[in-house]
Amino acid sequence: MSACCGPARESAVPVTATLTAPPADFVVPERRPAELLRGMVAVPGGPFLMGGEDEDAFPADGEGPVREVTLAPFHIDAACVTNARFAVFVKATGYRTEAELIGWSYVFGSFVPPEARHAVLPGTVPGAPWWRAVAGAHWRAPEGPGTSVGDRRDHPVVHMSWNDATAYARWAGKRLPTEAEWEKAARGGLVRARFPWGDELTPNGRHRCNIWQGDFPVRNTREDGFTGTAPAKAYAPNGFGLHNASGNVWEWCADRFSADWHAEARPETRSDPAGPPHGENRVLRGGSYLCHRSYCNRYRVAARTSNTPDSTTGHGGFRCAVTLGTAPGPS
Repeated sequence: MSACCGPARESAVPVTATLTAPPADFVVPERRPAELLRGMVAVPGGPFLMGGEDEDAFPADGEGPVREVTLAPFHIDAACVTNARFAVFVKATGYRTEAELIGWSYVFGSFVPPEARHAVLPGTVPGAPWWRAVAGAHWRAPEGPGTSVGDRRDHPVVHMSWNDATAYARWAGKRLPTEAEWEKAARGGLVRARFPWGDELTPNGRHRCNIWQGDFPVRNTREDGFTGTAPAKAYAPNGFGLHNASGNVWEWCADRFSADWHAEARPETRSDPAGPPHGENRVLRGGSYLCHRSYCNRYRVAARTSNTPDSTTGHGGFRCAVTLGTAPGPS
């Protein structure tokens, strides 16, 4: 991932432990369709135009070309997985996230409170000094030791690695959405619009997403009402019923990342594409509360980035998808 969007774990500073993936040997309960679909919205199958050619796009990210992609119908969470929902998973399984097991995660520097500054590890991320590696930062303590999510139960869970998101999805009987599914759902039925609600960022002067206003990274005017995360359903949904598909938190997708694998028209890139078969990084979509037009406007629907599957940040979350009658789980 571009360091401005969120640094990879290997960008850091001293690491206290390493592992390839957290243990996920919990029992997966059987779930009826009605339970699986609770809190989800239906996205119809068929073709849609994926990708973008915005004037302010990032060509190196592989946002284009605009191409017709056909998908089978599926369901996707109306909102990101919240702290409350993730807590149920942890209570049922005893699961510990990678940030907990490794011992640290990335926090936006100005969010670290005085009582947690002793936990800031030495060093900074090249090109993005606002990110600090904080010992003891994880989903329950998102700004470091002494912080909590007690008043943020309805906010998206953060400090999620791709491995954590995949583990939760498997327990829930679901999976992470493919990148194509995520984009079709985020578009809400609109054709080539910049945002899930249309082409204007603030139609009629109304904020429709949680991003940075002001002078990044020193001053946030909070015109949209939030400094960090917002509740998972803070803004009006798009045409398919999705909340906060732009801004708030980055969302993991199942696919491996490539800037050009999808460019050539062939069956595997145009019909239910699942991403390239090889590659280290996984796709992230949607932008976050730290996005700002001056340096990272990746809150546009076509925008994309990636990170290593073990990387965690204070603005990284996910939502799940399901296709009834198929086995969940990414490759």
